[in-house]
Amino acid sequence: MLYVVATPIGNLGDISQRALEILENCDIVAAEDTRHTQKLLSHFNIKKPLISYYEHNKVAREPLLIEKLTHGENIALVSDAGTPGISDPGADLIKAATDAGIEVSMIPGPVAGIMALVLSGLPTDKFVFEGFIGTDNKKRQEFADMIVAETRTVIIYEAPHRLLKTLEFLEKNVCNRKIAVCRELTKTHEEVLRGTAAEHIIHFTENEPRGEFVLVIEGADRNASRTEAAIVTAQDVYDKFSEISKDSLNKGLRRKKNDIIKEVAASFNIPKNQAYDMYEEINLQTRGDL
Repeated sequence: MLYVVATPIGNLGDISQRALEILENCDIVAAEDTRHTQKLLSHFNIKKPLISYYEHNKVAREPLLIEKLTHGENIALVSDAGTPGISDPGADLIKAATDAGIEVSMIPGPVAGIMALVLSGLPTDKFVFEGFIGTDNKKRQEFADMIVAETRTVIIYEAPHRLLKTLEFLEKNVCNRKIAVCRELTKTHEEVLRGTAAEHIIHFTENEPRGEFVLVIEGADRNASRTEAAIVTAQDVYDKFSEISKDSLNKGLRRKKNDIIKEVAASFNIPKNQAYDMYEEINLQTRGDL
């Protein structure tokens, strides 16, 4: 059997009794970082063989682990911290095991994103988890298009060296929405900062980002979104585009079409792709009338 074992995200006191029992009685522990997991096992006086399973060796490791599982061995899958499979290569091993008809059992425990959501003070009834939004420009633009009109609370993870860049990105796309920046959850220096992206930028410009971060972002106003969706027309979008374009030219700025469309979408709280289609609808008509 494959046991998916959640481990503490900082405070070792958060590990469950059941997790300790599984780690004590399994045949092998598959770990994202064997050195990190060895420290955890040593703390609880558990001695088990470890095998590494991480992003850059998972393709080679999967057949070996599936073979062991098929032959009746019990494997405990752990990540560096928290729940395996959440923004974690363990998801691929879980899929491979289920595809092979191997029984999988979950030993629940900490999830940083859920803890941050609860601490954020933002709505918890509906939310979406986006993990790491990364550095790829195309993926970040897709995220930007999504979040403009997303009414649910949004949870993302971020590394300290990319935090300021991501906050600047959010400041451009979600402006005055509330954001909870959560760091070092369950650890000695746990901190939850609540404010706008602009306010967080000031704070982390003055205070170097350290530790692991979870950002919880307020969704777009649901009532406003319904009203705007009903009111905004293609002509509104076209006129707004023309207004912004003219204003930019008057200031001596030459802006790309996509940048103006993005600003138009944000002003009406609609997805960028929708704004583009609405603009082109009128633009084509205008050309046809010439």
